[in-house]
Amino acid sequence: MSFSEILLFIVKVLAGTGVFLIGVHLLTSNIEQLATGKIKALFGKTADKRLVNVGIGAATTALIQSSGVTTVLIVGFVNVGIMNLYQATAMIMGANIGTTITAQIAALSAFPLTTYIQILVFIGVMMSMICRRETVKRTGLILAGLGLIFIGLSLMSESMSTNRDAIQKIFEVVQNPFLLFTIGAVLTALVQSSSATTSIIIAMSVAGLTVGTGGNETLFIILGTNVGSCVTALMSSLGAGTNAKRASLIHLLFNLFGSFIFFILFLLWPSFMDATLRQWFSEPATQIAMFHTAFNVISTVLFLPFCNLFVALSKIIISEKESEAETTFLDDRMLSSASLAISQIEKETVRLSEVAMDAFRAGYRSFITRDRELIPKTQKLIGKANTISCAIVNYMIRLSAQSSLPEEEHISDLRSNVGDVMRIAEIADNFTKYTQRSIDDDLSFSDHVKAEINAMVGRVEDLYAATVQLLESHDLALMPIIDGAENDIDAYRKNLIDNHVKRLNNGECKPECSSIFINLVSNLERLGDHLTYIAYTVKSPAGAR
Repeated sequence: MSFSEILLFIVKVLAGTGVFLIGVHLLTSNIEQLATGKIKALFGKTADKRLVNVGIGAATTALIQSSGVTTVLIVGFVNVGIMNLYQATAMIMGANIGTTITAQIAALSAFPLTTYIQILVFIGVMMSMICRRETVKRTGLILAGLGLIFIGLSLMSESMSTNRDAIQKIFEVVQNPFLLFTIGAVLTALVQSSSATTSIIIAMSVAGLTVGTGGNETLFIILGTNVGSCVTALMSSLGAGTNAKRASLIHLLFNLFGSFIFFILFLLWPSFMDATLRQWFSEPATQIAMFHTAFNVISTVLFLPFCNLFVALSKIIISEKESEAETTFLDDRMLSSASLAISQIEKETVRLSEVAMDAFRAGYRSFITRDRELIPKTQKLIGKANTISCAIVNYMIRLSAQSSLPEEEHISDLRSNVGDVMRIAEIADNFTKYTQRSIDDDLSFSDHVKAEINAMVGRVEDLYAATVQLLESHDLALMPIIDGAENDIDAYRKNLIDNHVKRLNNGECKPECSSIFINLVSNLERLGDHLTYIAYTVKSPAGAR
């Protein structure tokens, strides 16, 4: 081959790889957006049963066509405490099985029919340009992505076929199993997709090229791709909590141990490829794809009973930090799936509301008990609420940049909820001022008045509990309970103020107490209003959004 021929070959292979990767990206990102509700439902079924978790991992990856994305999401769930390491281990094994679907699709390029599938690029692009519905647009982009995958594979195969004799001589030289394994791992780490590397090998097989002597050499590369695919999860765990790092390490250990077993098998059985895969499947592309699937299925069957050992080993390698950062439901890994990210924002908003209510409780207790020492605790909780609020808002801004219109409307509701929760923190701050003034001016309230206020606060607590339950369950049957509590709070305010006016007229209460008392009761009513506003942003049952 001349220099110009070599250069042209490299350009065509890289161009084909680029087209293939763009196709995979279009396919993955748009399927993920369309299936995001199903992904949320699948992760919501997380259980302690290992086979169930394997199925969830496999199904999720089959939906979004990327074990990297699934594993990153799993690491994210572990990081925020939604999923434990035992559940994550089984899911990671399932994700490895699900990712082999891409290689199976690529293996279809060996059949003549796939030439006509390339027309899907035109059809898909036209659908995305002409149609207005978001679902149809995304479906069009999925079809376009599928077509691009086959165009990319075709470009790679054609460029290799044109120079097959010269290229074959180069690949015949590469026979060292360790070098082949390293090539597979490094290439996958660079493109961050085992499916992409496997598909390049499949394109080579379609072009009639073989690695080494044509024995097990190709399989050593495939083993390397499985290890290289762990890079994405390892990178995503940087800066995350200890358990998130352990989850990504478990992913690496699983693939390393599985690769080690098959590596030894291939060294001891040099004719494995000829005795098995070539006997069972006529097309070289199918042989490679089926081994990719078989490797992950067999590894899962072998290691699934030992999930506890994987977890224990990860804990030995990565020890517990002395001081972990405070757990938060917000994780950047979730931003790739708007539905999952919104679900996490909802959970973080509930956490924010609990902090704000704790501030209110501390502030109210300081007022009732005339305890000035509770004021610093209240202020500290208010500061914590402010910090969480800022984090949620920043997270929502980043999510909004890549969200559809319905998702943006949901985010807008959540943004409003955060504002209402922060009004609760402001009310807590008001109570500290009432405490200061009542102590400084030596103002006091009778036990009877305190009992009436306590009853009103009790209904506020009932309203808060029902609102949180609604946010978590999306059960609209709770709305009558919420409306009833809110009406009771309004009635309490009216009765308390009316009774206070009567006491003033009868000389039973100091006039100086009026401003504090009326503002205090009005603040309690405002608190109830803000909780009701939050409740009314819940428009549909869980999963129906």
